Amino acid sequence: MTALVPALAAGAVVGLALGALGGGGGMIAVPALVYLLGFAPVEAATASLVVVAVTAACALYGHARDGRVRWTAGLLFAAAGAGPAVLAARLASGVPRPVLTAAFAVVAALAALRMLRPPARAPDEDEDEDGGEDGAGAAGHGRAGPVGGGPGGGPETGPRGGGPGPDEGGGPEPHGAPRSADRGREGGGCGAAGPDGGPAPGAGRSGRGRRVPSAVRAAGAGAGVGALTGFLGVGGGFLTVPALVALAGVRMRTAVGTSLLVVTVNALAALLARAGTAAPVDWAVVGPFTGAAVLGALDGRRLAARLPAARLRMVFGYLLLAVAALMAADTAARLA
Repeated sequence: MTALVPALAAGAVVGLALGALGGGGGMIAVPALVYLLGFAPVEAATASLVVVAVTAACALYGHARDGRVRWTAGLLFAAAGAGPAVLAARLASGVPRPVLTAAFAVVAALAALRMLRPPARAPDEDEDEDGGEDGAGAAGHGRAGPVGGGPGGGPETGPRGGGPGPDEGGGPEPHGAPRSADRGREGGGCGAAGPDGGPAPGAGRSGRGRRVPSAVRAAGAGAGVGALTGFLGVGGGFLTVPALVALAGVRMRTAVGTSLLVVTVNALAALLARAGTAAPVDWAVVGPFTGAAVLGALDGRRLAARLPAARLRMVFGYLLLAVAALMAADTAARLA
């Protein structure tokens, strides 16, 4: 009973992060399991994979129902990361605790800096596919008529002309093309065709629309995310979301939903690799933790629809900075 309250509280925070941001849940789950519930780092990583896999899968259902999952792009990312996740999970069992905690502190700090960094392309990334913004309205970006231009709405006007939306990752759309075209390109992963038959937005940003460079970069990002998942027990969504925006040309809200697909697949792959080698999962603690995380993910999805994405990232960013400082201090104390 003593462990139940912190397990429920930590699980709720993990779920909020996954549901609202598509990542960051494992970065909270592992230290909570270690410092609040007394797990060893390797055991915490295994338990975190259980929590993250179940929670991400449940949150994925809601995003898929809303049409905010790019299945092709997500499965490509997951396929690139599944192998590294398996290899890293097998390596993690023999790593000393100070090394694991130090590595986790570094990754948590990088994740926090990523969340706290302002968006590179636009002041507001919380605009979703339906054009809703946090009180700013379409007029705040110089648009005329409904989002998307085209028939009935007229072309976009203002300083951005016919350019991409604030959370799209790529080049300009054809003049007057509907903004909903991004949602309709289901297969619009790395190097997918755009509405005019050309490359999708963001495909080949390093090579002026060439598809191969974007595919290679996406595979590298997916492999790195998978390795982090297997080694540290984190989902890696804090890397997957910006990579999907930049390389697959998806909008931020769609990237969040697609990230949950990647997180689910990578976490399951890492769990399979740890089967039979890791310590048994303490279901008396992990069960309530996971249940609270699933419920928190539902609230997180609603929260993301009401609050600006930048504000949510800031809150979780500072939380991860505190986690990184705690684990760094723990590592220093054990090495002293």
